[in-house]
Amino acid sequence: MEILSLLAALVGGGVGFGAGWGIFKPKAEAIESTARDQAERVRKTAQKEADSILKDARDQAERTRRDARREEEQVRKRLDKTQSEFDARLSKREEVLENKIDKADAAKAKYEEKKEDTEAKQAELQEKIDAQDTVIEELSGLTKDQAKAELISRVEAKAEQELADTLKRKVELMRTDAEREGTNILVQAIQRFASPVTNDATTSVVKLPSDDIKGRIIGREGRNINAFERVTGVDLIIDDAPGTVTISSYDMFRRYVAKVALEQLIKDGRIQPASIEKAVEEAEANAEKLILEIGQAAADELSVSFPEPILKLVGRLRFRTSYGQNVLKHSKEVAWLAEAIAEQIPGADPLICKRSGLVHDIGKAVSHEVEGGHAVIGKEILEKFGIDEPVITAMKSHHEDFPYESIEARILQAADAISASRPGARRETLEKYIKRLKQLETIASNFDGVKKAFAIQAGREVRVFVNANKIDDFKSEKLSFEMARKIEKECEYPGEVRVVVIREKRYKQVAR
Repeated sequence: MEILSLLAALVGGGVGFGAGWGIFKPKAEAIESTARDQAERVRKTAQKEADSILKDARDQAERTRRDARREEEQVRKRLDKTQSEFDARLSKREEVLENKIDKADAAKAKYEEKKEDTEAKQAELQEKIDAQDTVIEELSGLTKDQAKAELISRVEAKAEQELADTLKRKVELMRTDAEREGTNILVQAIQRFASPVTNDATTSVVKLPSDDIKGRIIGREGRNINAFERVTGVDLIIDDAPGTVTISSYDMFRRYVAKVALEQLIKDGRIQPASIEKAVEEAEANAEKLILEIGQAAADELSVSFPEPILKLVGRLRFRTSYGQNVLKHSKEVAWLAEAIAEQIPGADPLICKRSGLVHDIGKAVSHEVEGGHAVIGKEILEKFGIDEPVITAMKSHHEDFPYESIEARILQAADAISASRPGARRETLEKYIKRLKQLETIASNFDGVKKAFAIQAGREVRVFVNANKIDDFKSEKLSFEMARKIEKECEYPGEVRVVVIREKRYKQVAR
């Protein structure tokens, strides 16, 4: 049944399709014909538009080509005109240059001609001058050099007094101005820094809790005191004053170590050779630390910095003296003074002055261990540890061992002299003092025309009386200058020595 139904449906569908095709076929053909006509019309329209666009494009290209040819022609004309103008200017410049060259050649030729003419005239004039010189020499009996020397001698003789007076006035004026300005600067520096004057003695005193301890310090048959003196290198004076022991030595460092060791032994109570050696070793170790602390404290006080080996040497200066003046105190004082002076002088560096002032005597810390002057030793020490060259340049010249190479060197020398020459700052032995006075008087007396010479003011002034018949005022000033220079070369003295030459002429008559 199902198969039959299916077959019936298929047969019905075929019949229906056939009937439909018969109905719609004419319509489909009509639609197809209409579409073909419309497509043909569209094609023809598109073809017309394309032909029109192509024609317009060709026309535009032709116009562009004509415009480009026209513009190219205009550019070519402008270039031709520019080239012509450039060629014209170049030709004109070449013509001007050639004219200048021709004029220069003509001027050179004229110069050469005049030069030759001038040389010829000079030669002719020289011949005439030589002939005149020959005639003059024959008439005078003197050669040209002899006549020149005679003329110069006569002119000098006539002008000597005038020149001397002029020179004297200028020197006095410059000296007055320089002294006034220098005095003002130095006074201000000294007023800004004032330190107490102290001298270090050659002894130290240790107080004893009782006199009974003296026997233990001496020991049986003096073995303790002998061991102490042998290890420390000092002398112990026990019986001079009650309740005290005096330590005597020229070396302040040894005295310090001995004092610390002795105080420790007295506090401990056990005094014997073994304990003495141990106490001295401990005191020396503590003293080395103290030296660095002293050096660092000095640098901090001045607000400067140095390597540790330099600071140790600075600390050792605390235990050195120069003519009784403590070298470390002197060095700090020089640093402050040098800085104060440098601040008032244009071009000077106060920091360099201050640093060089602190280390200017550093060579004295090892001068007993190394040969040579302390300025030379100090220079080598600073160079070894890489200190700045300006500091070395300033410090090495403070005793004129080296030439002055900077304004800071001059300032340092002045500050050193101020610190050393202040009243009471230093002391000397009587023997050295008398020797220096005699040397000053001897140097002054050896000059011609000197009647008497006296060293006064503790050797800071030499008063010279000259023979008024042999020495005039001009020669007196010259004599004082030469005398001062000779004293500088041959004498050693702290501070400065003033030379005063006195010329007095007296006239006596007797009324009868």
